[in-house]
Amino acid sequence: MGNNAKIISQRKLLGVAGLGWMFDALDVGMLSFIIVALKQEWNLTSEQVGWIGSINSIGMAVGAVFFGAMADRVGRKNVFIITLLLFSIASGLSAAVSTLSLFLILRFLIGMGLGGELPVASTLVSESVEASKRGQVVVLLESFWAVGWILAALISFFIIPVYGWRVALLLSAVPALYALYLRLKLPDSPKYTELEKKQRPSVLNNMKSVWKKEYSRQTLVLWILWFCVVFSYYGMFLWLPSVMVLKGFSMIQSFEYVLIMTLAQLPGYFSAAWLIEKIGRKFVLITYLIGTAVSAFFFGSAEELALLIVSGMFLSFFNLGAWGALYAYTPEQYPTVVRGTGTGLAAGIGRIGGVLGPLLVGYLVAAGTPISTIFTIFTIAILVGAVVVAFGKETKNTVLT
Repeated sequence: MGNNAKIISQRKLLGVAGLGWMFDALDVGMLSFIIVALKQEWNLTSEQVGWIGSINSIGMAVGAVFFGAMADRVGRKNVFIITLLLFSIASGLSAAVSTLSLFLILRFLIGMGLGGELPVASTLVSESVEASKRGQVVVLLESFWAVGWILAALISFFIIPVYGWRVALLLSAVPALYALYLRLKLPDSPKYTELEKKQRPSVLNNMKSVWKKEYSRQTLVLWILWFCVVFSYYGMFLWLPSVMVLKGFSMIQSFEYVLIMTLAQLPGYFSAAWLIEKIGRKFVLITYLIGTAVSAFFFGSAEELALLIVSGMFLSFFNLGAWGALYAYTPEQYPTVVRGTGTGLAAGIGRIGGVLGPLLVGYLVAAGTPISTIFTIFTIAILVGAVVVAFGKETKNTVLT
């Protein structure tokens, strides 16, 4: 393949994968706003609100492990299509429900699709791009998450107060079908195509393989890191509009302020994308995680609006930049034969943190715990993640095997 054709092919892959990523983020971002509306409409307790976020993460954990392992058996592209289909259908159906129990079941299925798609998408892109640009391209893929969050904030601000949360959900689900159509024309990753010609190990053997001596250190580092990052992200960001309401702002005001904070996600991604190839994965992860921890502490303890918005913007900037680096770093730790499984298992362990984070906030808020104390817990968790990265191996310019 010529140079120009290769560039066009990579851009197409980034665009198609990024569109799906954007719709996933649109759904997760919108859920944080819908939770505020649902709490009022269905008279939910703080504990019930916590379960909405957590059931989503339970589904993501199951999806990440199951579909990650499947990607090593049936191909990255096939799983890429199945996960988006599951996500789109369940998301559209959830706009029609009128009970919390049905909403929770569908959120579990949405979570399965979302949890399976993200590690498989990053694996597919990682295997399709040369070593010198791989980290940058995967972080740019992650930047579509910020676009989805910004769209979620815009739709929530303009649509939910006037037309309600059901219309907002449909707006996020229907366009995802277009991304599904585009995926049908994608080729599978060249690395997986090579693997298809060889004898592939079973799913169970692959799961055991990530703890072989040559991979055990990176597996332990990734599992702790993913847990800390996902625990803090879903604990903080799913509750962000609700926290603004708890701090005394109206629902409309909280949507507006969170939209402003969300805009800082894009420069967070772009700066991480530039630094990750210049300096390295570990530097970006450690620096951006420390920045996230400091921002989380100030956001939790802030009372004045100016400090809330500024610390919230820095929280968005550093946290989403760290996410980009995490998705670039993870698939590079394993060879092709177990890459989908290793990435999916790490993401799955992380989603356990995504279950506990929103639940913890819900129960602590119900118990009258100050927001500053809750965010201090997340600050500590993020710092643990930053320390653990120091023990990982640097993968800048690594040629995938």
